[in-house]
Amino acid sequence: MSFSSILAADAPAAPSLFSGTNLLLFAMFGLLIFMMMRKQKKTKAAAAEQRSKLAPGVEMMTNFGLFGKVLSIDEDENKILLEISPGVTATVHRQTVAKIIEPETVEAIVPDDASALTLDLEKKAPAGETVEESLERLKNENKDN
Repeated sequence: MSFSSILAADAPAAPSLFSGTNLLLFAMFGLLIFMMMRKQKKTKAAAAEQRSKLAPGVEMMTNFGLFGKVLSIDEDENKILLEISPGVTATVHRQTVAKIIEPETVEAIVPDDASALTLDLEKKAPAGETVEESLERLKNENKDN
């Protein structure tokens, strides 16, 4: 027996590239890359939506907390002329737009039926009732409900 054959017999076998641990590490690395690409895609979509909403007359907030109305947009130099208050303007870079402020819409409350529009005559105060009697009657009605 030669010396090289003894060393070869005692040496451990080379680890396989497709062992369970390596496959798990590759899967985790692939998942990490997938999640990073997904987040980047969502961020780009949100930025594109924000760019499409940006127009003169729109209320906006900058990254540094400045609120104002867009007066004009310079596409060539990526600048926005922002009216902070009447007569006061500021020029900001287009990338400082944090969010577009949507105008609030107020919905009218419309009853489902006409019964909500009529008066309940049974609960009308009797004629000649004093203030103290009215208060006592209202307290009793609240206790009953």
